[in-house]
Formats: sequence, structure tokens, C-alpha cells
Amino acid sequence: MIRVLVGSACLALVACAEPPPRHEFTELHMGMAVTIVLHAAAEPVARTAARAAFDHIAELEDVFSDYRAGSEVRQLARRAEEEPGGWIPVSAELLRVLMIAREIAEASDGAFDPTLEPLVALWRQSREAGRLADRATRDSARARVGWQFLELDAAASTVRLTRPGMHLDLGGVAKGHILGDALAVLERTGVPIAMIQAGGDIVLGHAPPGRAGWEIELGGQIETLSGTAVATSGTGEQFVEIEGVRYSHLLDPRTGLGITVSRQVTVIGPDGTLADALATAAVVLGPAAAGRTMARYPGYRLIW
Repeated sequence: MIRVLVGSACLALVACAEPPPRHEFTELHMGMAVTIVLHAAAEPVARTAARAAFDHIAELEDVFSDYRAGSEVRQLARRAEEEPGGWIPVSAELLRVLMIAREIAEASDGAFDPTLEPLVALWRQSREAGRLADRATRDSARARVGWQFLELDAAASTVRLTRPGMHLDLGGVAKGHILGDALAVLERTGVPIAMIQAGGDIVLGHAPPGRAGWEIELGGQIETLSGTAVATSGTGEQFVEIEGVRYSHLLDPRTGLGITVSRQVTVIGPDGTLADALATAAVVLGPAAAGRTMARYPGYRLIW
């Protein structure tokens, strides 16, 4: 739950400017409702800023979405099939997210893996069919997964997928990046007092007028936050039940199957991309191993 507070009134006999009023806008992006709450002096200013942010979100969907046939990640997979082992140019946006994704994959010993798409495709098939794929099919998919086989050349802004049939799935990291970039768009348009929420991800700009920060309820506690990102990930959002076992849409790359235990975590930290990936990894790792991974990122904290 998010509580957005209106700024306090001016004290009597003290001359001060009227605080900018609150405005709220919602659109459907990334398959979910995206809500922008901002404070701006006038309605036209608020609408112009929100429009720019929503348009930027739509542009980034064309980079990261696995569901759009023309997206850059889908084009990358096709190029990799046409040019096996070749270095493929990518945009700065995609390169930045892939660099963070690969970093978290290594830090989590593969619990987070941006090359998971073949296993995600099997999970979707299992959800539709109501049964797990056979072991040979799962083993075949797992053979096409492995963050170690994703190579990046930052200087040349190129990517190489070194195993045949590799595909990327950035669902566990891209949303945080997209929201963070959209918040930066609001700031560039002169609207720094803003919050953007999509599902379990929130990015927060400057505090609302007269307040120390945005009030966010996390784990039953109210936290006052600003200038930070919040990423929540859990096994209860999507799942398929097969023979009495619930398999989450969050997959363990090491087994190829959905997580079967109930977990929900929130990561708070300065960068939405990193917070998103750490939250995804923590659900797969469990408390003890997640704690060891989080220790490498002192600017971030984890709430179970």
C-alpha cells in the first residue's frame, strides 16, 4: 500500500508560496497499470510531464519486452541464430541492463539469470497444459540457459550469445530500469516531486511538499522514503498448480522449475534496476544465501 500525502499549509502570518498540488495519472504498460503521482504547479505542466514519462516507458518496452516480436531483445535472439557466435550491436539501454543482470547473476551464483527464456517458455506451456514438460525437454531447455554464455563488450556496445538457441528474458530486472528512467524524464521536465509505481516496483523522487518523504507500507510497517527505489518480488503473483504442487512463475535456473515455497521480499536501494534484480535473486536464494549476496551491496537492504 502507498500513502501519498498532501503538503502542509503555511503557518499564519508567514509569507510562503502555495505548495504545488498533487496530480495522479495511470496508464497500462508492461501488461500492468503504471501510476504516476507528482506535484506540479499547474495541470498542463503535470499532464505534459506525465505524458513524456509514459511515452518513454513505451519506448523502453520496445527494447526489453519479450512479448513484442519487434523488440530489441527479440531481434537480438534472431540475430544470434542467424550469426551463431557473432558479436551483435545493441543499444546503450539494453547494454546497461545486461551488464547489471550479468553482475547479479554472478553475485547470486546463477539464482538470477537473464538467459532464462527457454525455461520461461516451458513454464508457460506447463501453465496452459496443466502438466510439467518431461525431463528430456526440460534438460534441453536448461542446456540453452547460462549467464556465463552471455558475453558483453561494453566498449563496442556489442553482445554475444555463445550457445545455440539462447534467448534473453529480462522480466526480473527491466521494470526497475524502465521506471527509474521514467522518473528521470519527470525530473528533466522540471517535476522532481514524483512517484511511479508498477506492480511491486516503485521509484521515488523528491519528498512531497511539507513531508519528510513518501509514506510506503512495507511488511506491515510504514517507511518514509525519497530519492530511492523499492522492488518487491514474490511467488504468489503467478503460479501453476500441478499434482498438488504450486510452481511459481519465478524459476530457479538451477532446477529449471518454478519455486515451490512461499516467499516475498522487498529490496530498497538507490537504483531501481539493481533493486529489481536483487529482489528476484533473493526469492530464489532464500534467506541465508540471499543475505550473503546482499552483503555485497551495502547501499541496499532486504525485507522478508
